Amino acid sequence: MLLFGKESTGLPTGVTTHEAITERVRIPIAVGGRSLNLANAAAVGIYEAWRQNGFEEVVTVE
Repeated sequence: MLLFGKESTGLPTGVTTHEAITERVRIPIAVGGRSLNLANAAAVGIYEAWRQNGFEEVVTVE
C-alpha cells in the first residue's frame, strides 16, 4: 500500500507511527531544488512500485 500526504504537512503522525507501517520512503531532492507536488510524487512512487513488481508490460513506449 502506498500512502501520500498533503504537500503542506505530509501524513498525520498517527499514520506514520502506526504499527502496520513497516517501511517509509522519501524522494530525494537536490539542495536548493524545488520539491515535487503531490501528483508528481505519487506518479514517481507508483511507477517505481510497478517497476519493482515486474509490471513493465503496463507501460509501453513506441
